[in-house]
Amino acid sequence: MQQPRPPGSLSTGVRHLTLEAAGVTLSCLLAEVPDGEPRATVVALHGGGMTAGYFDGKAHPDLSLLSLGARLGFTVLAVDRPGYGLSAGRLPDGQTLAEQAEVLQAALEAFAARYATGAGFFLLAHSYGGKLALVTAARADGLLALDVSGCGHRYGVEPAELLEIGRGAHRGRNWGPLWLYPPGTFRSIGSLIAPMPVRETAEVAHWPALFEDLAPRVRIPVRLTFAEHEAWWLHGERDLADLTARLAAAPVVRVERQPAAGHNISLGWAARAYHLRALAFFEERLSVSAEDERQSTARVRSGATPRV
Repeated sequence: MQQPRPPGSLSTGVRHLTLEAAGVTLSCLLAEVPDGEPRATVVALHGGGMTAGYFDGKAHPDLSLLSLGARLGFTVLAVDRPGYGLSAGRLPDGQTLAEQAEVLQAALEAFAARYATGAGFFLLAHSYGGKLALVTAARADGLLALDVSGCGHRYGVEPAELLEIGRGAHRGRNWGPLWLYPPGTFRSIGSLIAPMPVRETAEVAHWPALFEDLAPRVRIPVRLTFAEHEAWWLHGERDLADLTARLAAAPVVRVERQPAAGHNISLGWAARAYHLRALAFFEERLSVSAEDERQSTARVRSGATPRV
């Protein structure tokens, strides 16, 4: 039986990195393509009460997005969001989503100044990190696409339950059935869990209104995944139709369901399937961009007037 990695250990090829961004020191995990230039860079954003290690799960080798992405030609950068990891000491109360988005944009610029990024940045985000990714996508130019799991636009719980999120309540909603996870998962996650900062917790209830404001400003391809046992969000067919309709400016909006998965998809047996689907979506967007560029070049050479 595969044994969980020892506490503090990382998957082969994954290393620690720090980035200075808007006056904040961010701790990160980095996996680079073994040989040659990356096709693009995947920036992974963890949820509330977790850390960047969420994307390098210890219970089984198949869980790591970082090592899988690097093997498939992508640099993968998993960031401890502001208020987590090294920045927790300077930001013990955390930051609002708008403040986090500013820091994240600065972090991407700092990373691009030091490392090859290939075609550019994709965002892959989970839960509260998905909120940050959507806020960033609504504010920033130049991102290639966005993949979010475990984040919708309407909560499926009572307001009183939202107030308890920062206290680590409702473990069942976070995990679902325990058989969804490899043996040893709950002995190996201690280093992946962190307190949810109070400013982050205070903003939870405001997300539906914030999403309604920012959704029309997201202009990059979006893929959303809801686990079979997702219990925090409304994700019936009518809810998803309303969600996608609000992302009207996005050129592509795709919604998928991940079978045999709970809210914390990337720590369960379904992690590899989900990560492969997300990376395939990113690969698809690279292919579409390359084809668009070829057609544009052909029109210019032929003297045709491009459509605007």
